[in-house]
Amino acid sequence: MVLDVNFRDACAAALAGLALSVAIEQLMTPRPRLVRPWATWALHAGLWLVGYGTLVLVLGRPWFAAAAVSAFWLMLALVNNAKFKALREPFVFQDFEYFIDAIRHPRLYIPFLGWGKFLTAAAGFVLAVAVGLWLEDAPAQRFVWLGQMGAVAAVVLVGALLVLLGYRQRLPVGFAPVQDVHALGLLASLWRYAQEERRPLRVASAFAALPDARPQDALPHLVAVQSESFFDPRPLFAGIRREVLAEFDRLKADAIAHGPLKVPAWGANTVRTEFAFLSGVEEGLLGVHRFNPYRALAAGSEVPSLAAYLKRLGYLTVCVHPYPAHFYRRDRVYPNLGFDEFLDLHAFDTTMRCGPYISDAAVAEKVATLVRTATSPLFVFVITMENHGPLHLERVATGDIDALYTRVPPSRCDDLTIYLRHLRNADRMVAVLRKTLEHCKRPASLCWFGDHVPIMPSVYATLGVPDGLVEYVIWNNECLNLACTGDSHAKVLDVHDLALMWLHGAGMIAR
Repeated sequence: MVLDVNFRDACAAALAGLALSVAIEQLMTPRPRLVRPWATWALHAGLWLVGYGTLVLVLGRPWFAAAAVSAFWLMLALVNNAKFKALREPFVFQDFEYFIDAIRHPRLYIPFLGWGKFLTAAAGFVLAVAVGLWLEDAPAQRFVWLGQMGAVAAVVLVGALLVLLGYRQRLPVGFAPVQDVHALGLLASLWRYAQEERRPLRVASAFAALPDARPQDALPHLVAVQSESFFDPRPLFAGIRREVLAEFDRLKADAIAHGPLKVPAWGANTVRTEFAFLSGVEEGLLGVHRFNPYRALAAGSEVPSLAAYLKRLGYLTVCVHPYPAHFYRRDRVYPNLGFDEFLDLHAFDTTMRCGPYISDAAVAEKVATLVRTATSPLFVFVITMENHGPLHLERVATGDIDALYTRVPPSRCDDLTIYLRHLRNADRMVAVLRKTLEHCKRPASLCWFGDHVPIMPSVYATLGVPDGLVEYVIWNNECLNLACTGDSHAKVLDVHDLALMWLHGAGMIAR
């Protein structure tokens, strides 16, 4: 069943839309090169024609269909540019699910695009729809097969054949998005990443090879904290007060291991660091799944993990994350990773907020309660939220400058001031956890690390861009006074090696 439509208009709209799609692509950062393999152009043209032709068949309005597809393509380019500016990475296929997350959690996403751009794009889309419906007449006949509509169906078929030709070429991708988008264009790179995601995640984890035999000594409580956007910003600006991280400095001074930590994320994508720590799997072994490994785990892939290993030894395994459990599909993923309990946002109340999120103080008290009431060896994995951006939506408070700096920071550094205010609370969380474990009768060990540096583009433009390294520290309480020869000095570490080093430092495994 099809609609009456002028075939000449349909062809003109298709050609105009295709030309516009190439022009829009050249507005992107990184900019795709125009000279590229023919298969990339086959995929680009084929996907565009299939989308356009399908809309024409349904609506019977070729110019409106071309405008609608072009508006979506422009929105995708704007989202790509916003992501690249904030995270230094272009849009990838795995990011499509964030459109749904942006509806559920608009504060986490839309401010990075910019409310002005978002509202302009939304208004432009509505305007395009309105103008298209107003200027272009409705089809004169509905549900009538005409020769020209058969030709429009042929456009869809041509598009499908072009996609098939591009599909059969299996264009090479290196899973370095900047290079892949530059070499293949956005549509072809999205298509190839979608193809590669169909491969199940099959990787070897070091936790699968660890012995299940319990150590002879009492099993220690293990507390791991993945602190949101935690890194040491003091090298960026000498005027930051040293005491902002006084407790963390004290913990490092007494640690068995600490130092800079290499993580596979910049500014966001917490689950990349999270998965690397829990699985012990290097990013380079994940293929396309490196961009969001939890998609594969939610789909049924299995990977041995730290939590599953400790559960086999008799640990109660608990995750504490003060945010909705469905975010990143953690409610489906964490049971598969070996967690017995998941305490999400519902374990807290709104009075426990500091800024827009649950405070580090509330999370620290929750962990302290778990440790104090534990009747068996306990593993707690904590993912904090307080220091999550967008930082620019908060405001500098009276007294922040004097409390956080020894001298006034340069202009355009309000995000840094907001960040330091929350970072000081993370430092206080360190003190609470240390005190809790010091008073614990059972041996106990704390592993603290950051997931990525925060998003502060104006700060970095003013003070310099950090190297992307965060911080880690491994500390044992007095009941677990073990030597860890060679690790007590500052040592650069990859996050996928951190959990094994921690188990070694806690006396759980031999190196």
